[in-house]
Amino acid sequence: MKQTIDLNSDIGESFGAYQIGNDAEVIKYISSANIACGYHAGDHNVMHETIKLALKHDVRIGAHPGLPDLIGFGRRVIQVEPKDVYNFIIYQLGAIEGFAKLYDSSLFHVKPHGALFNMASKDIELARAIAEAVYDFNPQLLLYGLAGGKLVQAGMELGLQVVEEVFADRTYQADGSLTPRTAPNALITDFDEALERVYRMILKGEVEATDGSSISINAQTVCVHGDSKHALDFVKRIKLELENRNIQIKPVVKHSEDSSI
Repeated sequence: MKQTIDLNSDIGESFGAYQIGNDAEVIKYISSANIACGYHAGDHNVMHETIKLALKHDVRIGAHPGLPDLIGFGRRVIQVEPKDVYNFIIYQLGAIEGFAKLYDSSLFHVKPHGALFNMASKDIELARAIAEAVYDFNPQLLLYGLAGGKLVQAGMELGLQVVEEVFADRTYQADGSLTPRTAPNALITDFDEALERVYRMILKGEVEATDGSSISINAQTVCVHGDSKHALDFVKRIKLELENRNIQIKPVVKHSEDSSI
């Protein structure tokens, strides 16, 4: 049986007159799209157009809620209370779901963005606030979280179907967390290195940390950041190379859709 992996990217992050990423091309090579919901990036026009783009290419629609931080692109750590996190997740899910409903479609998954994603990977209270918001909004939604992180734990505790995410273009610390973007070795820009790391994560369930140690990792979906200048080349070549190695790019199957479960 051919092995499969979900390939996702964060898109819909343009805003007003400012264009970020190359969504129209990137979306041709991915199976799941995480669409910005207006807090860290995106706006009402961009959300609408990105929903249409995803549906045109038969790509799974996911919400990509972030911290209310347009200036910092949602990548600055901001002190927030779990109650605020719960409410602004609900707010953003409602916004993006509204556009999906225009086309008789709906959200498939939720993946927090940037600093919120990383904060929830380590802080169980924030993780639970996100998981509870997703569950209360729609318990059938899949929750994407950093492989091995607290958000995955919180989602499992509530009974959500969680999807453990790994990154093609980021390095890891020995504790399994992503290297902070402020560090000089946070990003991987060499394609061959990125591909071999992805291949190892998928087939062997391990990745080399920045200190040279090998850490266990469960790869269910692979992310390439859509705002990276290498994004299009990365998703195009990763899809091609993985399929050449008999690994097919396909969205995660919901448990309710899998007759074998």
